[in-house]
Amino acid sequence: MSTNHGAFCWYELMTSDLDAAARFYAGVFGWSVRDAVPGDASYRLLSTPQGPLGGMLAITEAMRERGVPPCWTGYIAVDDVDTQAARIVAAGGALRHGPEDIPGVGRYAVVADPQGAVFIVFRDAGGQEPPSAAPAGTGRVGWHELHAADGRTAFEFYAEQFGWLRGDAIDMGAQGVYQLYTRGAEALGGVMTKGASEPAPCWLYYVNVEAIDAAIARVGAGGGQVAMGPHEVPGGQWIAVATDPQGAWFAMVAPGR
Repeated sequence: MSTNHGAFCWYELMTSDLDAAARFYAGVFGWSVRDAVPGDASYRLLSTPQGPLGGMLAITEAMRERGVPPCWTGYIAVDDVDTQAARIVAAGGALRHGPEDIPGVGRYAVVADPQGAVFIVFRDAGGQEPPSAAPAGTGRVGWHELHAADGRTAFEFYAEQFGWLRGDAIDMGAQGVYQLYTRGAEALGGVMTKGASEPAPCWLYYVNVEAIDAAIARVGAGGGQVAMGPHEVPGGQWIAVATDPQGAWFAMVAPGR
């Protein structure tokens, strides 16, 4: 098994307006945006000073007809995409697209866990391990949070598929248990049972920012909306959950206000 099996390695935005989304995220997080293939703006790469972070593409008419909304999706590195996709389906998940090759890049499949949260499994072309999407540093994704229909069984599914380990469990009172999970010594995120008013089960990705109030101001200035926060969480960090101008959900985490 590769050392990156089970690690988040890429983040992808599907949006209804590529140009507007590029301006928004550059303004909020300082990401640089460029065409993946010079002269072809259909897929754009997002980078921080530490290196590539993810990509963005426009929602096609076919996607729109299937009800695909503007959204962020995470890629999880695996040893074998076809085998992993088959295991996910056998465990009650679903195959949404693929497996399929991206020439010169790798092989991927769009899947959903048994409760409907969508993610992508990926293996680099030639069998090379994809670079770890290292969570440290401003502008990187530092936390991966699953809002599940049932947090306990959702964690069991991902632990079986990717070898994730159970970390601390935080009692949130009426909101239930917030289960931290790790990949070895690396803290990846948390799993929780979503509230009744929340949308369908989904993944929420937290981007590191230096100060939460300033980041919230940039979201508003760019035309986004803050749905929750600022809110202090155990450990002294501050978070906020927002949507971009096209409606894609994302979150932010900072060491202070």
